[in-house]
Amino acid sequence: MLALAIALTLIRGVAAAESASKAPASALTFEKHIRPILKANCFDCHGEADKPKGGLDLRLRRWLVAGGESGPAIIPGKPERSHLLELVRSGEMPKREKKLTPAEVQLIEKWIAAGAKTARPEPTELPRGMSITEEERQHWAFQPIRRSAVPPFKPKDRVRTPIDAFLVAAMKAKRLTFSPEADRVTLLRRAWLDLLGLPPSPAVVARFLADPAPNAYEQMIDELLDSPRYGERWGRHWLDAAGYADSDGATAEDTPRAYAYKYRDYVIRAFNSDKPFDEFLIEQLAGDEVAGASQANAQAMLQDPMSLDRLVATGYLRMGPDGTSGGVPDLDAARNQVVSDTVKIVSSSLLGLTVGCAQCHDHRYDPIPQRDYYRLRAVLEPAYNWKSWRNPAERLISLYTDADRAKAGAVEAEARKLAEERRGQEKKYISAALEKELEKFDEPMRSKLKTACDTPADKRTPEQNALLKENPSVNINPGVLYQYNQKAADDLKAMDAKITEVRGRRPPEDFVSVLTEVPGQIPVTHLFHRGDFHQPGEAVPPGTLSVLNADGRPMIFPDHETGLGTSGRRLAFARWLVGESNPLTARVLVNRVWMEHFGRGLVRTPADFGVMGEKPTHPELLDWLAQEFVAQGWSIKHLHRLIMTSTVYRQRAVPGSQGGRPPVGSAVDPDNHYYWHKPVQRLDAETIRDSILAVSGALNTKMFGPPVPVRPDVTGQIIVGVDKTEGDNKMPVDVPLQGEEFRRSVYVQVRRSRPLAMLTTFDGPVMELNCERRQSSTVAPQALMLMNSQFLLDQAAKFAERARSEAGTEPAHQIQRAWQLAFSRPPSAQEILQAESFLARQIDYLRAQEQSAVAQPPKEPEQAKAKMDRKDGKPAPARIPAETQALRNLCQALLSANEFLYVD
Repeated sequence: MLALAIALTLIRGVAAAESASKAPASALTFEKHIRPILKANCFDCHGEADKPKGGLDLRLRRWLVAGGESGPAIIPGKPERSHLLELVRSGEMPKREKKLTPAEVQLIEKWIAAGAKTARPEPTELPRGMSITEEERQHWAFQPIRRSAVPPFKPKDRVRTPIDAFLVAAMKAKRLTFSPEADRVTLLRRAWLDLLGLPPSPAVVARFLADPAPNAYEQMIDELLDSPRYGERWGRHWLDAAGYADSDGATAEDTPRAYAYKYRDYVIRAFNSDKPFDEFLIEQLAGDEVAGASQANAQAMLQDPMSLDRLVATGYLRMGPDGTSGGVPDLDAARNQVVSDTVKIVSSSLLGLTVGCAQCHDHRYDPIPQRDYYRLRAVLEPAYNWKSWRNPAERLISLYTDADRAKAGAVEAEARKLAEERRGQEKKYISAALEKELEKFDEPMRSKLKTACDTPADKRTPEQNALLKENPSVNINPGVLYQYNQKAADDLKAMDAKITEVRGRRPPEDFVSVLTEVPGQIPVTHLFHRGDFHQPGEAVPPGTLSVLNADGRPMIFPDHETGLGTSGRRLAFARWLVGESNPLTARVLVNRVWMEHFGRGLVRTPADFGVMGEKPTHPELLDWLAQEFVAQGWSIKHLHRLIMTSTVYRQRAVPGSQGGRPPVGSAVDPDNHYYWHKPVQRLDAETIRDSILAVSGALNTKMFGPPVPVRPDVTGQIIVGVDKTEGDNKMPVDVPLQGEEFRRSVYVQVRRSRPLAMLTTFDGPVMELNCERRQSSTVAPQALMLMNSQFLLDQAAKFAERARSEAGTEPAHQIQRAWQLAFSRPPSAQEILQAESFLARQIDYLRAQEQSAVAQPPKEPEQAKAKMDRKDGKPAPARIPAETQALRNLCQALLSANEFLYVD
């Protein structure tokens, strides 16, 4: 991924330079064309450092002319005499592995030859560090959101929503039109998989097809949005951006997070209730401050359900890897890494910018000074004070009430009383056993042994130790008491059981993992030289991004907001994020929603709206959606309705030919840039697994609660199961999960070091940090997983049994039912014939295999192997009838088919 990102960055940089080099020489200016090249490659040494190397500052054109210790860097109109051009052309500068591209060098030469012009008079001076130019401020993402008028359209344009009108307006220039509408079954299946991540049942399909209402489709969308399954599906999308994980990562131990699931459940509930997204974000960034909670009084806040929900929401800021529980060589480095990772998660998921690139120096491409990075860090540091750190266990808050504590105290007091009685009784039993054993010895040996036994072990003389070693029968302790008095040992065991039973009455203690501040601890944030916390520099106040303010100065937050009991920084930042002065967050969010519906965003780099990211394909539509989203109370469900009831969403995914010729759009717009048909999308990893469970009938729809555990199997692949081993070779032991293993994938443990093999094979993210955008690959291991995984084999067997139980013993009826369950449609006549032929061939083959096995009985050792599986010691399964196995094979083929794995 890193190599790909670097390659894309280089490609875009070269493309930009080549595009600029085609402009007339007279149109080239320092600010627009040359400064970005120098900023990305040279400013860290020649401009933004405290002392520019060689005395050369490249941030202004006149400073290039003035030059440094080696004389003028450029001579306007004379590129052949310009020292700067000579150095970059030879590769001597910049002094690092990445050099300027030929296109960039050519652009600089062309600019110098044309007189090295500027766009405007240059300032008399610049402050130390990065300055932000007007050209940088004009970047599309930093402009206020503007709601363009909905473009005009005609009846033939099939416009249903303003979304369609914007797209039609762009299509007309290419003489494109929307493709025909998809059939009703396709629309139903598309909507179910999109909103719920599950296929519709045959009963749902039949009901929808029988509904004559003209708004049946719209009503179906509303029903899906009201389903509790909706939050499970769309909550997973947000959990990607938040970097949700059930373990700390960062170390080899990858310590599990026993209570992280509460944040996951909060997210699912928030999506199901359509909690306004601005409120949703504020709670995640500053729920403790909204609730008026701090580390000192958080316990009291937990008694109020609303305050508890807000505290749980701050789990968003606890999702990054955290190795500070121990096991790392440098705890200070680990602490600072937690803070920097959290800044990256917040900025990529909410600002759509690579702010993390400014940790060590000013951002090379975007107008993000290093100070801005530390201003954002200062927002977090009252809660993430790296010099007064709280490790993960210290950030847990008990859910015990006063009544729980009182009951627990009473239970413990009773248990201690019983334990004291037991200790006294044990002492008596051991003393009596010793007296009886000593009777076997004559004096004076008896007295010597008794004295040695009565003397504490650490005060015995060498002679006493030797004496006891020579006479082990008098070394009576609780572990061997049964050898002297079985009744006494049984009595003590009964007392142990009683103590355990009493302690079992203690109310179970539960916890929440939250981010809170310690009252009175407001650390000073320092800018680290080169990002090194060992080299703190100037103090930096909390604030926002400079480029988003007209005067170039960041909004500075107060150090303390009266009445909160906390610094108030995160709450001020959260309110700024969803306020009118920040144009990024609303754009980022609607772009993510669009991306999940269409497989790509209007901005195809959802976490990078900066210079190196891609520009929006339909900027007016993006802004219209962003403003509509805000105007409708930040309602995600409103956004869904708007998108899914549009013509662009309801088109066919594969447009038909026209008079035997391919569709016009396939030649004019082969990449579907203009959305003239609905993109075909492969199901994501969780939807594939959940759909398999739904079709087989095994899906457990239980919601919320602790995650379903994962473990390695005998081959090392990670599967669902309790991690328990036995025997000298540490073989995994199957522990019954009582149906928990069939819960939806969102409830399966996200262990950073143990990603579930079924999900990662289909591009499920491994949460090293967070997931900005999922890839959708087609690779050989996916086919192998579908052919060989025990999960799929088991579910294919359940699917076959379901088809048989619902359709009867007639193969044609079973085929009909299997198609309806897997593809939401009946099979065609040709498909029935092919499936029947497949079953017949399979049955013949399987019976031939059985007869061959009977004709050649195995040798004695192999007979034993057939009777007993050597891996788990379980008896070999009973023989499966050929007809049953054939149907299982057919069902496995259906679950592996493109029609099942892709949605049109």
